[in-house]
Amino acid sequence: MSAIPGPQGAEVPLFLAVDGGGTGCRARIETGDGRVLGRGLAGPAATRFGIDATWAAISLAAANALAEAGIADARSVPIRAGIGVAGLSRSGALAALEAMPHDFRSIAFASDGVIACLGAHNGGDGGIVIVGTGSCGIARIGGRSIKVGGYGFPISDEGSGAYLGLRALRLAMLCHDGRAERTALLGELLDHFAGDPARVVEWMDGATATDYARFAPMVVRHVDDGDPAARRIMQDAAAKIDGICRALIEHGAPRLSLLGGLGSVMETWLAPDLRRRLAPPRGDALDGAAILAGRPPLDDMA
Repeated sequence: MSAIPGPQGAEVPLFLAVDGGGTGCRARIETGDGRVLGRGLAGPAATRFGIDATWAAISLAAANALAEAGIADARSVPIRAGIGVAGLSRSGALAALEAMPHDFRSIAFASDGVIACLGAHNGGDGGIVIVGTGSCGIARIGGRSIKVGGYGFPISDEGSGAYLGLRALRLAMLCHDGRAERTALLGELLDHFAGDPARVVEWMDGATATDYARFAPMVVRHVDDGDPAARRIMQDAAAKIDGICRALIEHGAPRLSLLGGLGSVMETWLAPDLRRRLAPPRGDALDGAAILAGRPPLDDMA
């Protein structure tokens, strides 16, 4: 594909959007009016895997998107890239990525949370609360980014899947000691470890946030059955998410969306006044990355 001619023969740029996360990397090449020309995928692109590995995944996802669009040489087309990267706040990560050679006319980096926020509000002011394995609140107001929480489990990520799992296991240990009433949830957790606290401790020594979050669906399932321990855990988690949401509103976020695998579950546990403030996202992280690259907001997402 050659450069797309604009008025009086001027070249019209294309926009490369990349969403680099801990489980995989997505890329999309599109026109200024949002017409998608190609998509690409690659492996994880989070800075915890190292800058070289992150850039390699970004480059592969971008190359796959360009290939699907029929663009053999990125230098032949004016491409403006917007790239979201998980863990961009790590010391030196942004500078290292900005130093990487590339063939684009321009390139802009932001965290994966910032591009998700840009996409959710079509480039306008607003906030998001991501509730998945971890949790984090992010807002964009007047071009300024604001972050609430999301500093990592177990010191932060309140109300997240990992938080639910940790709270459930704590109650299960109390139950084993006779300090908490046994419920179906706590019994299932204890049975998972054959009723042996030593197994829990052994597991804990190597457990990650993802490992703790694997117990979150169990909590949600028992909540639906009315388990009192599950309800206590969910109410506590919802209070934490409520606090993150209200902090973003106090910072001036005029619009708020819940994202992440547990977002819809947690919404039902929030206070009615806060639920009325929530709005569905207008776009996703790739839309936000395209906006970061310079693509105008789309009228049909307003």
